Amino acid sequence: MALGIGGLVSPLLIDKLMANTLYGKPLDYLKDTNTSLKLTKESDATSYNNFYEFGFGKDDPKAKSGNFNPTSWELSIEGEVQNPIKIKLEDLLKEVRLQERIYQLRCVEAWSMVIPWIGFELRELVERVKPTKKARFIKFTSLYDPKIFPMQGPLFSGIDFPYVEGLRLDEAQNPLTLLAVGMYGKPLLPQNGAPIRLVVPWKYGFKYIKSIAKIEFTSTQPLSTWEKQNPREYGFYANVDPLISHPRWSQASERVIGERGRKPTLYLNGYEREVGYLYEGMDRSKLY
Repeated sequence: MALGIGGLVSPLLIDKLMANTLYGKPLDYLKDTNTSLKLTKESDATSYNNFYEFGFGKDDPKAKSGNFNPTSWELSIEGEVQNPIKIKLEDLLKEVRLQERIYQLRCVEAWSMVIPWIGFELRELVERVKPTKKARFIKFTSLYDPKIFPMQGPLFSGIDFPYVEGLRLDEAQNPLTLLAVGMYGKPLLPQNGAPIRLVVPWKYGFKYIKSIAKIEFTSTQPLSTWEKQNPREYGFYANVDPLISHPRWSQASERVIGERGRKPTLYLNGYEREVGYLYEGMDRSKLY
């Protein structure tokens, strides 16, 4: 099965790989939620973004990503695993089950979107590399290349790049957690984190690390980029919680991009039934 050019996934290939999936349909477990699944316009989702490697403005990723053309992409999976690998993305995609997941994205800045992601469950990759008994967390690292990402250059020191994020191993193995390679039936655009990014729908959007180059299994909790930058405002877990305010604003409601007004924010972004068990007995105030 050919994959076209390098790490980019063609729409025709996506359709072929997803022939026997829930492509184009909400997952059954979303039908009972109290949230609207009205899709955000594709034009909004591809032009209003946070991708700090290109700048802090919402229009910077689209405006400044013209030189980013990931025609070949290699992932390194290493650390506490029995089967460490370096694999080209096109080869990896031959081995996984792509599917569409219509998920809400809730930004820590109190805005939200509903996006039809295309990807595969992260647990497929976990099962392939076989974590050792020491593995308790997964650390994700984005591509570091100042020639592509202007904010990684020497003139800017506001963030310590490359961007790093992390999950507990049990969070990574939850069926909701995806590695996404597309959205709206198309490959990811540069401004949306091409060619592969993390999607964890019950967490704030800054956890959705983009342009992943390395995945490392660790015994200790990794220090994520925003946790390192400002631990008072951004914690490791980043679970969506309307009762736990950001130090500078409330998280009780959210602005829906492309819609009028605001709507109430749901605990764990509406996915409590699927993932609430992961945090039983933990202090919700520490899960920011």
